[in-house]
Amino acid sequence: MANGPIAERNRDATIYVGGLDEKVVDSLLWELFVQSGPLVNVHMPKDRVTMTHQGYGFVEFMGEDDADYAIKIMNMIKLYGKPIRVNKASAHQKNLDVGANIFIGNLDTEVDEKLLYDTFSAFGVILQTPKIMRDPESGNSKGFAFVNFANFESSDASIEAMNGQYLCNRPISVSYAFKKDSKGERHGSAAERILAAQNPLSQADRPHQLFADCPPMGMVPPGMAAAPPPPPVMLGVPPPHVTANTMIPPPPPPVPPPTSFPPGIPPPPLPPSQPPLPPIAPPPPPNASKPGVMNPPASWKGGPGIPPPPPVPPVSAPDANFSKLFPPPPPPSVRPPQNWEAPPPAATSGRQGVQPRRPPPPPPTN
Repeated sequence: MANGPIAERNRDATIYVGGLDEKVVDSLLWELFVQSGPLVNVHMPKDRVTMTHQGYGFVEFMGEDDADYAIKIMNMIKLYGKPIRVNKASAHQKNLDVGANIFIGNLDTEVDEKLLYDTFSAFGVILQTPKIMRDPESGNSKGFAFVNFANFESSDASIEAMNGQYLCNRPISVSYAFKKDSKGERHGSAAERILAAQNPLSQADRPHQLFADCPPMGMVPPGMAAAPPPPPVMLGVPPPHVTANTMIPPPPPPVPPPTSFPPGIPPPPLPPSQPPLPPIAPPPPPNASKPGVMNPPASWKGGPGIPPPPPVPPVSAPDANFSKLFPPPPPPSVRPPQNWEAPPPAATSGRQGVQPRRPPPPPPTN
């Protein structure tokens, strides 16, 4: 890791990382923050006697945009179970400070910096990590903390909403903090508000709004009017009352009429449609369902101008003389009677040279 003199570093591209566990080393800090952008060096000041770091370090990036991005995504993440604090140098924070500093009292001992950050960042951008005053020997909380907002709208909303609310089963008191080196004068005065309005800071110097300035669901951000209710869906419901401060979305723009073609130029052909469906087959003849009538084949579908085939005539019953010409043979187990004789041959039925078939001989008797 490059550890050049502090004076030679780009302070605008250098961030402060605090709240580090004793297990954190330079290489781990490098691997963590190189995910935000290319780094120049990582420096963790160490004690001259014990040669251990003092719980904080400095990370220098190649550009200011990478440093700002690291502040947005790395602040208050847990490293070895402890949330780390990531922000710019103190001189840079003083340029952003407008005086919207609040005091939070009667804190429970279980309240830490991350809980305060998660609670109060819902009201607006927090410039620095919430500072809980702790005992230097034991490290226990003294029961009060300070939060520095980026504008007075956020600090006013937090005081109005959180003063007297319970945090870890204890009601907290929220008010503007006293100024340093002043005799009982608090922040949030009219003079500070006028100076903040006359000297607006560039939005590039502030933390990203999506990370810290997003209010919870159902809460209206300070300085903005509530969205109008949805239109009534039932008839007879009167429209909502519209005031000067109500924000109503503009109506959608009118749809432009279709373009017309100059005279003499035909319009382009329509896109090809689907092919026409085949004609429907005609119904079967009325006598197709009668017994003895053969229906047309299943593959025949008919067509325009093609009549259905004529029905096949029914098969006539067998002639009565057929049984005389060809009597059925006796069963093999029954002997013919003694006086049984074969019938005489019948005359030909008009066809020359055709002899009737003789019946088979009787089976031999045992």
